[in-house]
Amino acid sequence: MATTPKNWFITGVSTGFGAALAELLLEKGDNVAATFRKQEQADAFTQKAGAHGRGFVVEVTDEAQVKQGVADAIAHFGHLDVIVNNAGYGSLGSIEEIDAAEVQRQFDVNVFGPLHVLRAVLPHLRERRSGHVLNITSIGGLKTFPGVGVYNASKFALEAIGESLAQQVAPLGIKVTNIEPSGFRTEWAGSSATFAVTKIDDYQATVGENLKGIQSYSGRQPGDPARAAQIMYDLVRQENPPLHLPLGKAAVKGAREKFAGLVKELEEVAAIGDSADFPQ
Repeated sequence: MATTPKNWFITGVSTGFGAALAELLLEKGDNVAATFRKQEQADAFTQKAGAHGRGFVVEVTDEAQVKQGVADAIAHFGHLDVIVNNAGYGSLGSIEEIDAAEVQRQFDVNVFGPLHVLRAVLPHLRERRSGHVLNITSIGGLKTFPGVGVYNASKFALEAIGESLAQQVAPLGIKVTNIEPSGFRTEWAGSSATFAVTKIDDYQATVGENLKGIQSYSGRQPGDPARAAQIMYDLVRQENPPLHLPLGKAAVKGAREKFAGLVKELEEVAAIGDSADFPQ
């Protein structure tokens, strides 16, 4: 049975999840406003997509560009149904060795970029009393790893933004889902990532070994971006979509471990925590 086409606004479509999702949506007959950082990329997408897609030059760290891109997408397609905060990258290295400028860049792209998009698009979604926001966070937005602390922090922040936003907009008919992938065959651990090489001996057994594993894993991850794209296509057609969606067996396992461990720890310290209040 045919479904009603939806209009999508997706950031970061040049590679990874964004590219796989846009390709599937066009095949399915949905309409795609896709953002790129280079004009030639946007033009190539527009030419390839035909009537169902258009590329826009949007650097997510530039709020004025984001506002213009959203406005242009609405003008072109009439309205937007699904917003995908996909643009992002991983800054990897020990917390001590990633410099302040790189930490700022990580948050500019992974946190402030999605916030720019949300501020630009929410008035439109509120007016329509409909829409679905997909935040591409990470299992690293729920669980931390050595050498991934700055990236973890940015994705924890995006998780919190999504959770709070869901509570704000639920009465308005707007839905929010945080998508939490584990390792997928994208460029996240390859050309898209930045690495602060571990020079401190004390961190070689933790940060150093984990970063070696991440780099050797690139290109061999079990996650299939095409399958993730299909899941997202189906997700936005659900009447009651989840707020959290771990993608990949490692993400599901990691989420279970994180929250089971958190509950166990909470029970061990609950009496101490309760004792901090004034006696009743």
